[in-house]
Amino acid sequence: MKEQSLKGEIAVVTGSDSGIGQATAIAFAREGADVAITYLDDRNGAEHTRKLVEEAGSKAVVVPLDQAQPDQIDRLFQKTQQQLGTPTILVNNAGIDSAGIPVKDMPYERFDKALKTNLYGPFLCCQHFIRGLEGKDKRGVIINITSVHQEIPRAGAADYDIAKGGLRNLTRTLALEVAEKGINVNNIAPGMVLTPFNEPAKDDPEVWQKQVQSIPMKRAAEPQEIAHAAVFLASSDAKYIHGTTLVIDGGLMQFMGQGA
Repeated sequence: MKEQSLKGEIAVVTGSDSGIGQATAIAFAREGADVAITYLDDRNGAEHTRKLVEEAGSKAVVVPLDQAQPDQIDRLFQKTQQQLGTPTILVNNAGIDSAGIPVKDMPYERFDKALKTNLYGPFLCCQHFIRGLEGKDKRGVIINITSVHQEIPRAGAADYDIAKGGLRNLTRTLALEVAEKGINVNNIAPGMVLTPFNEPAKDDPEVWQKQVQSIPMKRAAEPQEIAHAAVFLASSDAKYIHGTTLVIDGGLMQFMGQGA
């Protein structure tokens, strides 16, 4: 039998009620990790994730989380510590999509919400995670889920693009700060993935065909394809990979600028 690569690890995976987060939580469990699962609105989705984690033989705790609220992040790490133990893996996956509003028209409140959810929340989760490992003599892993839009801007998406670019630079800065503490920090930048963010493309063949035209592989990723990469980055096989971005986009970023 193949040895589980994450046996004995404790992972916090935010936004694990669906999509990339759900697939990652399940993949971690199948590799032996216990998992803290979070959700914003979809408790049923989170409970389904819990069921699959437990069926894989791992322990789970489900915690509601609006990561724009610092006190809820405090509670997440308290509950994880109490019910599972000290987290050794953190996947900052939860986030909200762009508003689709030009900068000149975007309400301050909407921009503020995007930054608090997509950047401040992961920042605070990283703080809690790093502090929790101090004095524990354990390797730690932080994986921030950014996006190809950390590099590729879109009109009407300043809120999302700025937050994801900031999260990429948080990754790089942390890599300098925590390398000697035995904590690996990297980020995964997915392109188009079949998650609830892309429901219109999943449900409408015309929208689908239009959106995949700029992807050389002519398809979106499945959430499991991102999860498999997260498992690798969390494993000891990746312990010399540090401060880098793993782009998983079917070649999308190679296509940008073609025909110019």
